[in-house]
Amino acid sequence: MMASTSKNGRKGRAFSENGSARRAAEPVEEAAFLASYDAAQFEHPSVTVDVVLLTVREARILTLVVQRREHPFRGRWAIPGGFVRITESLEAAASRILHDKCGLENVYLEQLRTFGRPERDPRTRVISIAHYALVDALGFDRAQRRSDQVKAGQVIVPWKGETGGVVELVDEQGKVMPLAFDHGDMLGVAVQRIRGKLDYSPIGFQLLPERFTLLQLQKVHETVLGRALNKDSFRRRMLASGELTATGEMQSGVDHRPAELYRFLRQSAV
Repeated sequence: MMASTSKNGRKGRAFSENGSARRAAEPVEEAAFLASYDAAQFEHPSVTVDVVLLTVREARILTLVVQRREHPFRGRWAIPGGFVRITESLEAAASRILHDKCGLENVYLEQLRTFGRPERDPRTRVISIAHYALVDALGFDRAQRRSDQVKAGQVIVPWKGETGGVVELVDEQGKVMPLAFDHGDMLGVAVQRIRGKLDYSPIGFQLLPERFTLLQLQKVHETVLGRALNKDSFRRRMLASGELTATGEMQSGVDHRPAELYRFLRQSAV
């Protein structure tokens, strides 16, 4: 028994030493593999980030678009977007695009969906990681003052609830603003997403100024959902949610009885 134990012990040490040697060699082998790896052996699609910007004003859902000056789709309107740089994350690319094209920072931003139909971009294979950003209406005003290429359009939603589908964009005169690429699909998915999230996530507050009335909050919900809500039940639900608090201030400069102002208790809106 003593001899057998000694033999097993030597085998155990041998296995341990071999395992340690293999683990020590792995970084060297991986470094050599990566040094000789030929990335050109596979085709590389391009990757873009497109950011659907949404706000609510006067019972209308608005989005910001940029008129294209180059082919393809020259003259058409496009969701702000751009190619992802090699060294940046998707979130960094989305933030950069918002800043560079619209002058917007520190807005509510969330990844929406990947759009990867092979023929979606006539130039080459382009995969877009779409995001959406919720902005109060004053942010849209600032973006339009910054650049004459940026314009707000009204999103016309032809379907009810969370049915989903393509939407249309019109200008202030009701004239259709033709969209580039598959951006009508992106806009539709963004509207579908916020309609679905509105009842369980406090994203509606992102579409309002810092201080707001309960009626303004209700109008945002009605506009996004595309249907009327009962005033009393909406007020009760909002006040019981724990998501807002009274500021102790009242509206000013209005031609009706001033309403109490509230603010959002900024927990996560995700």
